[in-house]
Amino acid sequence: MSHRLRSVLTALGLVIGIAAVIILTSIGRGIHTYVLAEFTQFGTHLMAIFPGKITTLGVSGATISTVRPLSLEDSVSLGKVDGIIAAVPFVQGNARIEAAMKQRRSNVFGVGAAVPEVWKIKVAQGQFLPAYEQDNPRAFAVLGHTLAQELFPDSSALGQRIRIGTDRFRVLGVMESKGQLLGFDMDDTIYIPAAKALALFNRESLMEIDVLYESDVPVQRIEQAISRLLIARHGREDFTLISQDQMLKSMSSVLSVLTLAVGALGGISLLVGCAGILTIMTIAVAERTSEIGLLRALGAEKSTIFALFLAESLVLSFAGGCLGVFLGLLIVQLISLLVPALPVQLAWVYIVPGFVISCLIGLVAGVMPAMKAARLLPLDALRAE
Repeated sequence: MSHRLRSVLTALGLVIGIAAVIILTSIGRGIHTYVLAEFTQFGTHLMAIFPGKITTLGVSGATISTVRPLSLEDSVSLGKVDGIIAAVPFVQGNARIEAAMKQRRSNVFGVGAAVPEVWKIKVAQGQFLPAYEQDNPRAFAVLGHTLAQELFPDSSALGQRIRIGTDRFRVLGVMESKGQLLGFDMDDTIYIPAAKALALFNRESLMEIDVLYESDVPVQRIEQAISRLLIARHGREDFTLISQDQMLKSMSSVLSVLTLAVGALGGISLLVGCAGILTIMTIAVAERTSEIGLLRALGAEKSTIFALFLAESLVLSFAGGCLGVFLGLLIVQLISLLVPALPVQLAWVYIVPGFVISCLIGLVAGVMPAMKAARLLPLDALRAE
């Protein structure tokens, strides 16, 4: 209290360090939660099948990509496997969409009728693509929410004729707003039958097949069933299976490392605060040598002197930690209010250890100066005046 400015400046290093840990880990945890939520909005019992299987030859860097086509017949067969609720063939491209006097380039999804069930997307108006039209589908289309508003701002899109590239389609429905997935606008899309998309983009095979399986069926059983079926159809394992659980676990581990990394960057400020406390307490011992000598001359034990300086260091670190936590929480709240697009979420698993570490820093940084003060001889300390 006698040296308020010096005490505040000493604690300031810890204040900034704790606040930095809270802010950075909150941003990291917010991004973690946001990314996982974006992927799980399509469900968690999904599995994607991609064409091609990478096999090694036993030599580093020697790989062969054995890409074989995934067909619409593969998708139909997968939908009949025990434990699989539905399968969706998928082809993606980009084309110019024309309606009356308006036109707009948009993403074109060639899919099957089970998209609303598999991808958890609802139809707002009309209906989705009809089922059982894999071989000879009719020229039907379903518009995304944004695309429907852009092409038909003043009228209903249902029943309207549109042109995709050089082909004409009739609008069957309009999807509910789904928002963005990692910056990809799911509303600025148009859904057409997969067979029509293959012809439109001059493709021979599907880009992907998504399957929705029952929640009570183990994912390993589904993988084995899919592998058996496709190997029987293709003659060998020329495909790759990726489950939603695998994807989420991989992303979660990567994002956790990211959060830990940014927390470690904030922890560097705590080390700076440790150096600050060590420096100030060492200076305090030199400035108060006569006070130490007087206390020792009056009978104070070495342990008393040691406890005195160690307690001062602990008080500084505790106060700095408390102020840092308060400042960090305040800034996180301000970020969530002023920048709502930036996801933030308090990561208490880092905040509590950060506060404990700040107190330990005060303990460690105060030990050496306290020991130095306790070792001063009374006569030598008094003579310093």
